Amino acid sequence: MLMTGKWSVLTDDLKHCYVTGSTNVAIHHVFPGTGRRKRCEKYGFIVPLEPALHNMSDISIHSNPNSGLDLLLKQRCQEYFERHYGNRGEFISMFGRSYL
Repeated sequence: MLMTGKWSVLTDDLKHCYVTGSTNVAIHHVFPGTGRRKRCEKYGFIVPLEPALHNMSDISIHSNPNSGLDLLLKQRCQEYFERHYGNRGEFISMFGRSYL
């Protein structure tokens, strides 16, 4: 069932960084691009990250797309999608490509 409001398939705790546990977080939309931000919110493909991991440093996900952490999050979300929402073709049509 799709929910409204901010929620995540990756964690029940949006107030602590998914990696470090810090309470200083920014909400990361796992799949970037036009229209995908709303889809991420609809399907729960968001995760709280410390600003340094999100977009405020050279090690951030936004500075290093498809890095280890970024790819892991995308793969986990795609696996969830394929188990709960639809098939790989549907995922690709919504999010641009397969990460598995």
